[in-house]
Amino acid sequence: YCVEFRTESLSQQCALETRPYARWMQYLREGHTVCVTCQPPAMSTATQRCSGDGHNAHGEKILRWEAIGNSQCQGTWKKIQQLERCSCPLVHSFIFT
Repeated sequence: YCVEFRTESLSQQCALETRPYARWMQYLREGHTVCVTCQPPAMSTATQRCSGDGHNAHGEKILRWEAIGNSQCQGTWKKIQQLERCSCPLVHSFIFT
């Protein structure tokens, strides 16, 4: 499944990232919608959910995130909706880990 979030805030360190494998962090923006996929390697076998997916978060609850590979690139987002059928675009798409 996938979860759509609206990015509320992010640290300046995201924009400063220049390593080739982590340049995607430069494209994060406040107010943008991102799509995050929950795939089996990150999914709990007990709950069949990914940690941090905002399962019980609705409306205005602010959730925290952190980028893998740069713990200084972090911020907050709000859950928009969960999608059972993923249709994440290539841009602004991520995977729970």
